[in-house]
Amino acid sequence: MRKYLAEIIGTFALVFCGTGAIIINQESGGAITHVGIAITFGLIVTAMIYAVGDISGAHLNPAVTIAFWVAKEFPVKEILPYIISQAIGAFIASGVLKFLFPANVLLGSTLPYGLPMQSFVLELILTFLLMFVILQVAKGSKEQGMFAGLAIGFVVLLEAMFAGPICGASMNPIRSLAPAIVSGHLEYVWIYLTAPILGAITAVFCWTALKQKSK
Repeated sequence: MRKYLAEIIGTFALVFCGTGAIIINQESGGAITHVGIAITFGLIVTAMIYAVGDISGAHLNPAVTIAFWVAKEFPVKEILPYIISQAIGAFIASGVLKFLFPANVLLGSTLPYGLPMQSFVLELILTFLLMFVILQVAKGSKEQGMFAGLAIGFVVLLEAMFAGPICGASMNPIRSLAPAIVSGHLEYVWIYLTAPILGAITAVFCWTALKQKSK
C-alpha cells in the first residue's frame, strides 16, 4: 500500500502543479508564460522522483509502468494497481482544479495545435526519448541513480519547452486523460493514450539492444 499511496501522491502533484500552471497562466493573462509551464513540469517531476522514488519508483505515468514491465524490470501483477493509483491521483488533482477554477474550459487538457498525426508522431518521439533516459539513468550505476531525478526532470522540461506549443508534450496518458474527462474535451485524447505507450515500449527495445551490446 505504501507504493500505491506514493504513486497517488506523486501523480496528484504532477497533474495539480503541471496542469495548474497551464490554468493559472490562462487565468492570469499569461503571467506564468510557456517557459514557466515547462519549468513547472520539469521541477515537479524532479521533486516527486526524489520524494517517492525510493518507495514506488516514482513512475507517475502508465506508459512508464508498462514499459518497465516490457523491459522485465517490473512485475505484471503490479501493473494494474499502479495504473489505478496513478489514475486516482490524476483525477483528484483535476477535480480540485475544477473546483478552484470552475470557469476554465480546458483544465490543462492536451490538444494538438495542428494535424492530429503531427502531434501523434511528436508524442511518440518525445516519450521514446523520455523513457530511454529513464531506463538509462534509473537502471545504471549508483552515480547515475543519484542524478536520475535531475536527468529525467530536465528531459521533461526540455521537451515541454520546444514541443509543448504544438502537441502539449504530455508523454503521459493519465496526465492527459484526467483533465480531458473532467473538462469534457475528449476529441483528441486517443493521441495521448496511444502514442506515449508506443513510444515508451519502443525505447525499451532500443535500451535492451544497447545493453546487450555493452555486455
